[in-house]
Amino acid sequence: MIHQISAFVENQPGRLCDITGALASRGINIRAFTIADTTDFGILRLIVDDPDQAVEALRATNVTVVKTEVLAVRLVDTPGGMHKVLEALREEGISVEYAYAFVSGKADGAYVVLRTEALPQAAQALTGRGFSLLTAVDVTGV
Repeated sequence: MIHQISAFVENQPGRLCDITGALASRGINIRAFTIADTTDFGILRLIVDDPDQAVEALRATNVTVVKTEVLAVRLVDTPGGMHKVLEALREEGISVEYAYAFVSGKADGAYVVLRTEALPQAAQALTGRGFSLLTAVDVTGV
């Protein structure tokens, strides 16, 4: 499992820039991210190379932030690759709360970040079916 940072961001001009600036000023590299928004705020989910420093940096700029565990799964970058991951989870009765994908400079497939309430069971279901879970080092290079 890897750590993800979730930040609650007001929908105001420049607020996202403030957040990325806070991370950049501490030399924190963003490896993957997604934003889900509502009218008044968004939830920015980030995979970074130093989650603890990211939390500290964002809290210093008055951003509400939490660190959570997620799974990052390597999958074959072909049609149906994601379906096979989700099928493995469905067979175990595991629901996915959210997911987002990213790519790497490596040519070893595609990656998807998954959040579920049953992380240990999801990890077991996926590895038991031959999927590789990424470690923090795989994702961040650190």
